[in-house]
Amino acid sequence: MKNQELAGADNLKAVHNKSYEYLKQLLASSGIIINGHNPWDIQIHDPKAADLILAQGSKGLGESYMAGMWDCQQIDELINIILRSKLDAKIKNLSTLWYSLRAQILNHQTRTRAWEVGETHYDIGNDFFAKMLDPYMTYTCGYWDKASNLNDAQLAKLDLVCQKLNLKPGMHVLDIGCGWGSFMRYAAENYGVTCTGVTISKEQTEYGEQLCQGLPISFRLEDYRDLNEQYDAIVSLGMFEHVGRKNYRTYFEVARRNLKEDGLFLLHTIGGQIRDHHPDPWIDKYIFPNGEVPVLGQISDSLESLFVIEDVHNFGADYDKTLMAWHANFEKHWHEFKGQYFQRFYRMWRYYLLVCAGSFRARSNQLWQIVLSPDGVKGGYRRPRL
Repeated sequence: MKNQELAGADNLKAVHNKSYEYLKQLLASSGIIINGHNPWDIQIHDPKAADLILAQGSKGLGESYMAGMWDCQQIDELINIILRSKLDAKIKNLSTLWYSLRAQILNHQTRTRAWEVGETHYDIGNDFFAKMLDPYMTYTCGYWDKASNLNDAQLAKLDLVCQKLNLKPGMHVLDIGCGWGSFMRYAAENYGVTCTGVTISKEQTEYGEQLCQGLPISFRLEDYRDLNEQYDAIVSLGMFEHVGRKNYRTYFEVARRNLKEDGLFLLHTIGGQIRDHHPDPWIDKYIFPNGEVPVLGQISDSLESLFVIEDVHNFGADYDKTLMAWHANFEKHWHEFKGQYFQRFYRMWRYYLLVCAGSFRARSNQLWQIVLSPDGVKGGYRRPRL
């Protein structure tokens, strides 16, 4: 019996060694050295990490990091190299196939499921987000064209949106997925508009109402599909990623129903490059459940006969800088929260921020601002020159 156990252990060790050697060769082909000296090199503490990474791809990479099985000084650059060299495409597995089929067949953004992301991600603590974000608590990509820090980049983005919508005093603006009210607060203070925002996060609603006290702003804790009023302009910043392909058409029908004939709708969303893509399994499980990144073709198909596309602006590379700034704030203030959250949470959030930064650096993900009008702006739409 003892000999059988030893033989089994030897066989298992041999499997780990083969996985380790294969992963080592795979990474080396792109200049990533296991236990090397470059800041983007992986430092593997447990050879079993190789099994998880090869068997589960993205999910295995993230979970093995959360478990402390490997480390890396610059995870953002590691991911950039992996994506630029297409290493991710060489690791195919049943897990990613399942997520792909799941996204295409099932509707994971039903009215019931739509609230899951609010409870899982946005309701983890307002104090936590306040330390990571800018003073307006803007949890979307900043605009770094002339900015040199996070605060200026977010103010530039908020002003860019206001100018693209041609906001005027007295207008009533709808914010679909308003978060803590950063856009509404800025627009009300600087452009004299009244704002109504909807969100699926109870924590965001309560904290946002405190931040926006005294301003003509109202928060609603409700599903966007229940909206049925008329607004002079509509904005949606970083919410479309939670809508899902099965609901794209419904989303734009709701926007059209609630927008006045002469109004403008600005959609700000992360975008992908492949239509039949699958949600990232690790992100879906730990960060944004039921989320899905659209491609431009899916957006244009879904708004057919509802809107005229007036302008498309891609500044996805700016999300790299935004995420790295959030990460710097996260690391700076972590000592204030480590008694409240487990070390696993720290590794999860660090990984999330840096992996996403790397994906935008590699240009695998985009960031689009799309301006839409019901029937086309008379004489043509002109993007403001800032």
